[in-house]
Amino acid sequence: MRILPSEQSVLDHVTAREAVIIGRAVEWANVNSGSRHAEGLSAVLALLETTARALPATVERVPTQGSTTVSDDGAVREEAHADALKITCRPDAPLQVVLTGHYDTVFPETSGFQTVVTRADGALNGPGIADMKGGISVLLAALEAFETHPDRERVGWTVLLSPDEEIGSPASAPLLAELGARGHVGMTYEPALADGTLAGERKGSGNYHLIVTGKAAHAGRAFHEGANAVAGAAIIAARLHALNGQREGVTVNVAKISGGGALNVVADNAVVRFNVRVPDAQSSAWISETVQQIAAEPPFPGLTLDLHGGMTRAPKPMDASQTALFEAVKETGALLGQTIAWKPSGGVCEGNNLHAAGLPNIDTLGVLGGDIHSDQEFAWPASFVERAQLSALILCKIASGEIDAQKLKSLRLETM
Repeated sequence: MRILPSEQSVLDHVTAREAVIIGRAVEWANVNSGSRHAEGLSAVLALLETTARALPATVERVPTQGSTTVSDDGAVREEAHADALKITCRPDAPLQVVLTGHYDTVFPETSGFQTVVTRADGALNGPGIADMKGGISVLLAALEAFETHPDRERVGWTVLLSPDEEIGSPASAPLLAELGARGHVGMTYEPALADGTLAGERKGSGNYHLIVTGKAAHAGRAFHEGANAVAGAAIIAARLHALNGQREGVTVNVAKISGGGALNVVADNAVVRFNVRVPDAQSSAWISETVQQIAAEPPFPGLTLDLHGGMTRAPKPMDASQTALFEAVKETGALLGQTIAWKPSGGVCEGNNLHAAGLPNIDTLGVLGGDIHSDQEFAWPASFVERAQLSALILCKIASGEIDAQKLKSLRLETM
């Protein structure tokens, strides 16, 4: 491959808009959009919608499904979620690219981390600047530039920006599955590592909430008439933790136990919350069955157990389609002087959802940065143009056929 004059024009378009690409990401990151902050999510969605309407595409808000949550007192409630933003261009073109991102962050409305600042070393430090409002700006910049390419009519594209990725995509998962089934290639904008390394294979993930119900009693006068839910939860947590090391690559993280109350009352409620990570489908089936077995066996009489949740994202292995796509991206990056490397990740993202639906995808095409999910989160300003150019050139090479999107899709379907 080489960079053609028409492609260089696309790359120059990105370069000329550097200030805009960075500036709008900072603007978006300065608006809190924690996954459960409805007002902030609405504000950021409006900003994104305004930017998207500059593209020659159909822009629409798509309602998302509700999800079930378990509160610390064991009550099960229905939770509503914000709309997703869907941007569609040329849905009947022979090649279809699916680009995804999320506009929620892990930082709640009450977080003390609310504003982007520039560090002494030049990095941008702010909530969601890397994960992934910077990535969304890169995504849109790549499409804005690609729409100047003479062969753009060969490629149709759909963008889905979701409001709930940081809590496992419970509301947007069906939308991701639908797009994944229809597309040829996926591009997702989680941040790369600070040195530009991409995530290759990813583990699968599951989130569980186990409600333990006991019987309250006076801790002094009638202790043996009660059934202590907190004690039962602790025994169950130990059983779950003991699963670590039983199967290679499978981890179980008991994240929180809540419940109980006054010291002189036998606790009648508790909730055990835990996450599992698995390297492959066989391990996913094993841990799902094992968790079900634990949840079916109260540790002592008087307790009842009620399990909620399950596997939220399937593993994403480096199958033939993924390997071929990564090699094509590596070759494309080399044309730009960018060294593209990748390594396995225990983390999960929308790329897992897309792959499970049959879509080969690269899911760390966002900005270079680090320390995400902390108040040290940062992104390197120079990477905004670099990464937007990489995505724009990938789109150009899909249009020219040098990246064979249909073959990549066929390879993925062969392994399903």
